Amino acid sequence: MTNPLMSQWDTPFELAPFDTIRDEDFAPAFEAALDAHNAEIAAIAENTDTPTFANTVEALEAAGEALNKVLSVFFTVAGADSNPAREALQRDFSPKMAAHFAAISSNKALFTRLADLWARRDDLGLSPEQARVLMLSHRGFVRAGAALEGAADARMGEIKGRLAVLGTQFTQNLLADERDWFMELTEDDLDGLPDFAVEAMRAAGVEKGADGPVVTTGRSIITPFLQFSTRRDLRQKAYQAFTARGANGNDNDNRAIAAEILSLREERAHLLGYADFASYKLETEMAKTPDRVAELLEAVWQPAKARAEADATVLEEMMHAEGINGDLEAWDWHYYAAKRRKAEHDLDEAELKPYLQLERMIEASFACATRLFGLEFTPLDVPLYHEDCRAWEVTRNGEHVAVFIGDYFARGSKRSGAWCSAMRAQAKFPKVQAPVVINVCNFAKGDPALLSYDDARTLFHEFGHALHQMLSNVTYESISGTSVARDFVELPSQLYEHWLEVPEVLQEFATHAETGEAMPAAMLEKVLGAANFDQGFQTVEYVASAMVDLAFHRGAAAADPMAKQAEVLAGLGMPKQIAMRHATPHFAHVFAGDGYSSGYYSYMWSEVMDADAFAAFEEVGGAFDPTKAKALEDNILSTGGSKEAEELYVAFRGRMPGVEALLKGRGLS
Repeated sequence: MTNPLMSQWDTPFELAPFDTIRDEDFAPAFEAALDAHNAEIAAIAENTDTPTFANTVEALEAAGEALNKVLSVFFTVAGADSNPAREALQRDFSPKMAAHFAAISSNKALFTRLADLWARRDDLGLSPEQARVLMLSHRGFVRAGAALEGAADARMGEIKGRLAVLGTQFTQNLLADERDWFMELTEDDLDGLPDFAVEAMRAAGVEKGADGPVVTTGRSIITPFLQFSTRRDLRQKAYQAFTARGANGNDNDNRAIAAEILSLREERAHLLGYADFASYKLETEMAKTPDRVAELLEAVWQPAKARAEADATVLEEMMHAEGINGDLEAWDWHYYAAKRRKAEHDLDEAELKPYLQLERMIEASFACATRLFGLEFTPLDVPLYHEDCRAWEVTRNGEHVAVFIGDYFARGSKRSGAWCSAMRAQAKFPKVQAPVVINVCNFAKGDPALLSYDDARTLFHEFGHALHQMLSNVTYESISGTSVARDFVELPSQLYEHWLEVPEVLQEFATHAETGEAMPAAMLEKVLGAANFDQGFQTVEYVASAMVDLAFHRGAAAADPMAKQAEVLAGLGMPKQIAMRHATPHFAHVFAGDGYSSGYYSYMWSEVMDADAFAAFEEVGGAFDPTKAKALEDNILSTGGSKEAEELYVAFRGRMPGVEALLKGRGLS
């Protein structure tokens, strides 16, 4: 039988033929694709012709198509629909991939050709985009260790291979803890829980094979449980299980893995001549230095902490008024915060949620993209990797733009969180290709599926990433879509969240699941009025995580990351009623790979810009001003990494903003 991963995909839009791909197809296709890529790299490196942009840089851009096809499919299903076979394959693939790409980045002949081009760059007659790609290629090889020799070169390869293994192990341990833990509830345990929460817990029970409703560690289930359950003992049990993921002393414990990862990252930075890993990692970001990151986080920390401490006092008084003595604990915060929001804003999650149907919020995210950028979305009937997935063709003026896939529901085979990825990125070289973009979320199933307001923001956030991919309009895939500085990549996603808060959007799409009626004007006013409710808590849990991440990678690596985490939090004066959003053993952003290592701050760095960027719309014709929408697409969404991030933002806005916009946006100024 022909391996579909190694065949031409004669499918609509050349989508992966998921209905014919079997797990046993991945290994032979992966090995064949590796061999093909090695041959392509060898041909470039061994070319005896004088290096040119075409025979070196463009040749590198064109290489690896078969490998990209295999890996795009594999990592899509490994993250969103894993199983034991795929987990075993990932453990096998990770070190091989690390060795493969380490060999490319340390290929001396290849680096010599790039260095030659870099030395002659001003005489090559390159376009601005080509000059950018050459710079990024040369810099990438240098930062990967291509200039290292002898023992240092060999050690760098070992480090990369080991980090790949550890990142995979960290991810799979976390998934196992999240998949294995659940708390069964009897009918007597449901006191205080609204119908939408009970329905989601019953659906989770079916998925777990339980006889009744269960609480899982998925945020779409555990958060409403913590908000509404009157059973303080069960809230404590659920909360402690949630925060103990990856630190249970079992085979899935991630603490030793985190320590080894930090040590290897430090060694990697030293081999390349940097003082520490944070200095190495931040060099290519907008922030540039650890000091600038710390300056931002410290500017936000004090006002956020002051607000959180004031809120904690109010919540503890509410708890005491109910006859519960003692201190407010972390598992009490959501419960009393929900009561306080109801009292102060007359806003009840149970009353609000029927107005936030998943289907209508998808429609809303599409409708905003239509009004802003002229995009149209037509459902596609194509095979996908799971029955929960759906696909749409994206067009503009009748022309194909992209394929968008949505995978919205939580399940045991899916890692937690939400993300956007491109199975195929936009490019015009070596051939014109339109992007295939996926949004993956973890919303609770229901009939209909109902979202919290935070869930709806997540949907808009991930769709903002998708727009960055879909509207990309560059020549080379290496700078396409979200291939930008890490502390700039969150700007389009966080900016798009603002359109959920536009009153006319909620008026049209926030309709009741049973009656179909629009959200009442009074409720809409309350929703928008409560937008900054509990921002002290939310900002503290986020900034604490970012501070710990930065401390891990600044200076010498901690031999005991948990002790270092405790030290940083103590130094901050972390309110005891609030935990880090991501404690070390389940901090996948930082330890599942290098993506957000030293970079978790980037959400806040981007938020400084997103508040200011949305203000640009409000200052002129409003949220759907066509001139500003075109400027946003032309200067940010379509440009990928073709220019420095700060240059792109200034081209859109005319200047860089200060932290005041962020504090004002969060209600902390």
